[in-house]
Amino acid sequence: MKNHTLNFVVVLLLSANVFMLSAQESTEGKFKATDESLKQYQYPAWFRDAKFGIWAHWGPQAVPRQGDWYARKLYMQTGSNWETETYNSHLKTYGHPSVSGYKDIIPLWKAEKWNPEELMKLYKRVGAKYFVSMGTHHDNFFLWNSKIHRWNSINMGPKKDVVGLWQKAAQHEGLRFGVSEHLAASYTWFQTAHGSDKTGDKAGVPYDGNDPQYEDLYHAKAEPGDNGWLTINPVWQKEWFNCIEELIDRYHPDFLYSDSKLPFENTGRSMIAHYYNQDMKKNNGKLEAVYTCKEPSNGRFAQDVERGVLDSISEFPWQTDTSIGDWYYRTGQKYKTSDEVIQMLVDIVSKNGNLLLNVVQTPEGDLEPDVLNILEKIADWTKVNGEAIYGTRPWKVYGEGPSTNKNQEKGQFGGVKDIRDYQPTDLRFTTKDGVLYIFCMNAPTEGIQVKSLGKLSAYSKKAIASISMLGSKSKIQWKQGEGELSITKPADLPSSKVITFAVTFKK
Repeated sequence: MKNHTLNFVVVLLLSANVFMLSAQESTEGKFKATDESLKQYQYPAWFRDAKFGIWAHWGPQAVPRQGDWYARKLYMQTGSNWETETYNSHLKTYGHPSVSGYKDIIPLWKAEKWNPEELMKLYKRVGAKYFVSMGTHHDNFFLWNSKIHRWNSINMGPKKDVVGLWQKAAQHEGLRFGVSEHLAASYTWFQTAHGSDKTGDKAGVPYDGNDPQYEDLYHAKAEPGDNGWLTINPVWQKEWFNCIEELIDRYHPDFLYSDSKLPFENTGRSMIAHYYNQDMKKNNGKLEAVYTCKEPSNGRFAQDVERGVLDSISEFPWQTDTSIGDWYYRTGQKYKTSDEVIQMLVDIVSKNGNLLLNVVQTPEGDLEPDVLNILEKIADWTKVNGEAIYGTRPWKVYGEGPSTNKNQEKGQFGGVKDIRDYQPTDLRFTTKDGVLYIFCMNAPTEGIQVKSLGKLSAYSKKAIASISMLGSKSKIQWKQGEGELSITKPADLPSSKVITFAVTFKK
């Protein structure tokens, strides 16, 4: 055992030294693999203006119609109901995971109803300004034409370059294109495949993840203690770098997402430096790339907040990633309403953020009627109110009302809760070209009072010239008093909960 551990340490040290040399070669250009160098980053205008993106968090794990983390949970005979129900369902439908495991799910993903061109036209009409394709999830299956990894969508499943076809469709519609990588967490996440049943007639029988011929899918068995979200094994860290470098160099995406904090310290910094440098080379010295991961950015990249929202205006542009339902398709799942998505979008934009929304696809690749209906209602709203979203910047304060209190309910993965019970008195603000936009976050039941625009307010320095409601030609009645701006409730309120007023000021 001691010799085995010693050999493992030697391999790690050698691998780390080899990687340091290769990483230096990969970071030629303005950016180096240091925090100080990465702080040279300037957020591109396209990302600051875009505000709204749509994500296809889609792949083989959709096939069983059981929702997120299927590839991990099918190997969990014991645990919570959320975990064991997947094991039991897999056992009943596909057989025991010692024989029929995740490797046998992958060929069942055919994507036979997937039409990226038509979906992209829809997403553009809904109001998305950028589109993100899954690159690889924690299941270690690549949706691109990889020369490194045989478990990819060209060789198996739909036998199509999913990333490439999404990119072509996005570029045709004039949308910026991105990819998400969840590989960094795969090495420890997938260790359940190396287990066995604890009870029953198959107790102790190794799952198929223990078969050496499938090690390139399930990874090798992790060393004791290597069980965090991100592996501590430098060999795997180097493998991660090589795979993401291939993804970057093959598709040159405008946007790259990691489902973790910045992965692997200097290894991750080397990846970001390479990503930025190759993008500048592609764009003749102009940096257009956006990288996002789940930690405060300090100006190095865009912070991502999963299933949550920041509680104030951020100095740096940031993003919420969330889903319209479960992350992967699940039978009978409940979807967010169009009003909930719109409220979330407005709140995020008022705080200098973007919303990346996963639109759940069926295993076959199309959208359910419920999802289509939600998207159509969002499209109706953005068509009328988009001027108050796209290209805007935060105002002096992001909003007012009950939802701005100091003790806001926390979200699942940091930040405050993304779906909230907004009151008619909850307001949000954005600004563009000298116009201030006021969003009523829920349909007003009486007149609207805006304390931030009272004549004596610290935020109000100019007299108001006019107020209009977007999507309406009706004259808006208003009065600016010392303590607040009073807007009479319009008679012709739209069907959506969120309504928008445009305020212009006297020069």
